[in-house]
Amino acid sequence: MTLPIGTTAPDFEAETTEGKIKFHDWIGNSWALLFSHPKDFTPVCTTELGALARLKPEFDKRGVKLIGLSVDPIDRHAKWAEDIKETQGAAPNYPLIGDTDFNVSKLYEMLPASTSGDPLTRTPADNQTVRNVFIIGPDKKIKLVLVYPMTTGRNFQEILRVIDSLQLTAKHRVATPADWTQGEDVIIAGSVSNDEAKTIYPQGWKEPKPYIRIVPQPK
Repeated sequence: MTLPIGTTAPDFEAETTEGKIKFHDWIGNSWALLFSHPKDFTPVCTTELGALARLKPEFDKRGVKLIGLSVDPIDRHAKWAEDIKETQGAAPNYPLIGDTDFNVSKLYEMLPASTSGDPLTRTPADNQTVRNVFIIGPDKKIKLVLVYPMTTGRNFQEILRVIDSLQLTAKHRVATPADWTQGEDVIIAGSVSNDEAKTIYPQGWKEPKPYIRIVPQPK
């Protein structure tokens, strides 16, 4: 099991390709996307790191910092970055953690607490549970966890969509329906009474059922 939504993301110190960080300090007042991959020089992850590098401006617009993780050392990350740039057209433009002591992988319950030894002797199959996405808010709470199998590449457009929803619903007392995208109608949260809703939405709302109150996306 990975950490549940709503818990505080474990803090840690780690070496990265951009120097040593203390995770909570590094996040600061931003949002953060921590994503892990089981091994450097693996095919699916090569495409993912390149895709994320190309999409970084979209995450920047949303105030989301990106950080990757592998149990391999950072000198291998640097060599892998050359391959990523050559094959994907963009090298990682965000830090990658070298989790060689498995500390972060254990803190985030991606590897068993008993894991030890030389990370370079481990195969991708040994690390296949290190294939997670954590979205963390400025309050340092985990907002979303996704766990992918090794054979399925991550959909970063979906992750951007989720971030849009998380940021909107953190600011306004609304929820987003299935397949919602930026600019579409939303649902008034169940915690908002009808009397409160009349104050917040004096123009009213559509109500196909008493428990489904639909309004335009708040600005």
